[in-house]
Amino acid sequence: MRTHYCGELNATQIGETVTVCGWVHRRRDHGGVIFLDMRDRLGLLQVVVDPDTEDAFATADRARSEWVMQITGLVRSRPEGTTNADMPTGEIEVLGREVTVLNTADTPPFQLDEHAKVGEEVRLKHRYMDLRRPEMLENLMLRSRVSTFVRNFLANHGFVDTETPILTRATPEGARDYLVPSRVHKGEFFALPQSPQLFKQLLMVAGLDRYFQIAKCFRDEDLRADRQPEFTQIDLEMSFADEASVMDLTESLIRELFQSELQVDLGAFPKMPYAEAMARFGSDKPDLRIPLELVDIKDLMATVDFKVFNQPANDPNGRVSVLKVPGGATISRKEIDDYTKFVGLYGAKGLAWVKVNTLADGIDGLQSPILKFMPDQVVLDLMRRVDAADGDILFFGADSAQVVSDALGALRVKLGHDLGLLTHEWAPLWVVDFPMFEDAGEGQVAALHHPFTAPTVDAETLKARPLDALSRAYDMVLNGTELGGGSIRIHDQAMQEAVFDVLNISPDEQREKFGFLLDALKYGAPPHGGLAFGLDRLVMLMLGAHSIRDVIAFPKTQSATCLLTDAPGEVSQDQLKEVGVRIRKEHAESM
Repeated sequence: MRTHYCGELNATQIGETVTVCGWVHRRRDHGGVIFLDMRDRLGLLQVVVDPDTEDAFATADRARSEWVMQITGLVRSRPEGTTNADMPTGEIEVLGREVTVLNTADTPPFQLDEHAKVGEEVRLKHRYMDLRRPEMLENLMLRSRVSTFVRNFLANHGFVDTETPILTRATPEGARDYLVPSRVHKGEFFALPQSPQLFKQLLMVAGLDRYFQIAKCFRDEDLRADRQPEFTQIDLEMSFADEASVMDLTESLIRELFQSELQVDLGAFPKMPYAEAMARFGSDKPDLRIPLELVDIKDLMATVDFKVFNQPANDPNGRVSVLKVPGGATISRKEIDDYTKFVGLYGAKGLAWVKVNTLADGIDGLQSPILKFMPDQVVLDLMRRVDAADGDILFFGADSAQVVSDALGALRVKLGHDLGLLTHEWAPLWVVDFPMFEDAGEGQVAALHHPFTAPTVDAETLKARPLDALSRAYDMVLNGTELGGGSIRIHDQAMQEAVFDVLNISPDEQREKFGFLLDALKYGAPPHGGLAFGLDRLVMLMLGAHSIRDVIAFPKTQSATCLLTDAPGEVSQDQLKEVGVRIRKEHAESM
């Protein structure tokens, strides 16, 4: 039906007769000459229809926005002074000779060139219209190019594209499973995979050696801007590999991708231990573009009478830290109040502060409501510890280590953006040496990543001191966003059982949930490891978008609903009966 896309025509086609198809982006009537801006996925094209082509003119005259048209005409240069340097097709236009209406359209629910004024709910309800916007089309086209680049890169490095099951069994991986009732096996359920983790390990046992998949994954968890109930992973696994092998290959993948698509040289990816990242930045995915760091002052506050600082300073699980903001003394009291509310979202009970007005005047040169609670010498030692200067402001966190890290770590990022402190555009990083486990309370521990990650110690040491053990895990971070995480896996049955024991998973439960994995590890499992990138997050970051919903064709809302199809929805009693499921009456009445 067409010889060219609208957006691909240029001066090289001048003098040619072409046929294009697309949507009417805009119709203009200038002194009896009709201009149609035609749009397709590659861009806009100006079509001119003169009155001397009566049929074509009559058809163009009744065209309206979003009508679907086919136009045949002559490519010519635009008249002098009317070129548009902002359009790839801005040097040329098409003189329309044949104009055909392929379909009409009702008035759109919103103007496609005024999307900023449209709420996201309206956009998602009419997503097929929203996706016609050039920026949304480009988002999806970049996503496609990224997927193609990744497939080609991994195939060229010997990886085999292999699908793993979508209907599987529930296994604990840190989030709730989406469950699928079985009609054939009433009362039993499949689970949608949170990741292909166990199956890709089994592929390594099978001898596939190098596996990859662009995989759909599902997690029934609370949502944020960068989370969806269904998401896409770039998943890979390698046999006979150590940490350096996996990290070198995946770093090359990301570096070459950014160079190819964005013409960006990411440079070297430094490595930082988890403990250092938490101590300096309060985060295991620090944004290194922001030149602010946390300084621990627990020792300075151990003897002060100020209970807000004294108690966590003397608590083995407590933390007292300060965040210095150079030049931040200009921050107003109202802004401080707003930042206090912000850290409250992360569990902080308040936000103490000190403004450094004139350091040479000692205590008199400082401004803060908390100074009266601390000895002068402690305050002066604090100023030296943080290397304070005139015009600085210090923000304090004093609570459990988790709360202080979360609150000050988030405040650091917010201040960096609010005050325009970013020093460069891209900051890649590897975070390594993660703890194997974290304290889950009541004498229990939980796997920090997942229970199939290999520890750096032997089984006996792991059982004796689980919270001291490090794992062979690594996360790739870019601009404060975790692009991907991975690890070297456990390939020894005894070690895997030891990890399950530490996690208080009984032998019977091990066999019930993981018997197939434990059996496989008995039959010559090679050393192996891998990594999974979040494709949605990766594309979001490359585009500078604020939500992964902008890079997914048909996303869910933050309440895990699809406004387009009105899913999830009720099903008939007959369907429920077939799969042996009954809705509890009290639940149904509350809906």
